[in-house]
Amino acid sequence: MPIPAEAAQILDAEAIRRTLRRMAHEIAERNAAALAAGTLALVGIQSRGVEVAHRLLTDLEQFEGRRPAFGTLDISMHRDDLRRRPRITTIQPTHLPFVLEEKTTLLVDDVFFTGRTIRAAMDALSDFGRPARIQLACLVDRGHRELPIRPDFVGRELATAPTQRVFVRFSATDAGLPDGVWLEPAAQPRP
Repeated sequence: MPIPAEAAQILDAEAIRRTLRRMAHEIAERNAAALAAGTLALVGIQSRGVEVAHRLLTDLEQFEGRRPAFGTLDISMHRDDLRRRPRITTIQPTHLPFVLEEKTTLLVDDVFFTGRTIRAAMDALSDFGRPARIQLACLVDRGHRELPIRPDFVGRELATAPTQRVFVRFSATDAGLPDGVWLEPAAQPRP
């Protein structure tokens, strides 16, 4: 989906880099024991959550000198809105090359909205095992919870209207677009 011309850029590439570095420091601080024991795993939710997780992983390895386990998770068939969607999204690979049972598993996504994506991610993750602990990291938290789920690590909180859209783009996944986060303007009420 293209970014509307009237969308306001909230974060540029440098702001995303700084935000993710700060988040990586917070993750390292709150998971020092898991990092030291080699029991921390980052799991990126397809598709842009994978890119956020890769970047956090790189920062964690740079700061801590250790590389946490890494995996990817597709939630397509665990969503609760399959009947509402005009088409099913393309199923991406799930790759979890480690045993979940002893891991502190950090689910990573780009935008947190209602909590339904994360509920689907926890359902999908449970198909592969039972992590010792699950945490959540999101680049953007826009609020509007519909489920009692809250991120443990947040890059940026945005006050949005439920009808607004947040666009996250990465040069690594979105050919020709720079890294950035944009917010669509709120619809204006008609007079």
